[in-house]
Amino acid sequence: MNYEQILSIAISTAHEAGAVIRRAFPRTALSHVGFKGEVNPVTETDTASEAIIVSRLREFFPDHRILAEESGGDDYRRSGPPIWVIDPLDGTNNFAHGFPLLCVSIAMVEDGRPVVGVVHDPLHGETFAATAGGGAFLDGQPMHVSPVETLDRAFLATGFPYDRRTAADNNVARLDRLVRHSLGVRRGGAAALDLAYVAAGRFDGFWEIRLAPWDVAAGILLVREAGGRATDFDGEPDCLSGEQIVASNGHIHEQILQHIRQGGAQ
Repeated sequence: MNYEQILSIAISTAHEAGAVIRRAFPRTALSHVGFKGEVNPVTETDTASEAIIVSRLREFFPDHRILAEESGGDDYRRSGPPIWVIDPLDGTNNFAHGFPLLCVSIAMVEDGRPVVGVVHDPLHGETFAATAGGGAFLDGQPMHVSPVETLDRAFLATGFPYDRRTAADNNVARLDRLVRHSLGVRRGGAAALDLAYVAAGRFDGFWEIRLAPWDVAAGILLVREAGGRATDFDGEPDCLSGEQIVASNGHIHEQILQHIRQGGAQ
């Protein structure tokens, strides 16, 4: 089975999971929300979406490994068969409050590299998809990163880690610096969708810290196949851990990295 055939299965799986999310939205009753951490919610819709995705992938790819946000799984860094990296509902906090910005993210990783990726927004009916070497597409149409060449004209996105109340580094100093040197910065609350928006040219760049592989795996592939760049804060391409990530249209990448390296609020 080639990447395009695998992508077709991943897209249909994401759509099936997205239908569950769409039927459950909006959910504004926080009494139905549990917490994995002080500011890290989880809902029954997260687990329902994940159950569908895992079931379908095991049906079609019984020999593949799985790493999913809610149920865990194998380590993508270990050698072995391809591994599916899944976020069944990125933007749970948004979902729990009826804020319509969320997605399903599914990626297949081979040898530490995303090769198939889907980010599906069930509320707006958009599907961002890519295969390694095959380009990136939004609802079947080719998509490309933006042509913006300078940071002062760039529209950026970021987010803040779950330990932001107590961590010494909560990304606020970088925000302070980059918001002063860009056209604007947005915080949507769904990193996979932020990356998809970079690939589609809606954002010119994105950075964040202490994410997880399921937050970034599909998005990294989308950005690269759309002509952009994704690295860690040192400019190295291995950013699948999500610990540090910068994604951009490529033109402004070094400019973002320079401000991150300089660090500190201004």
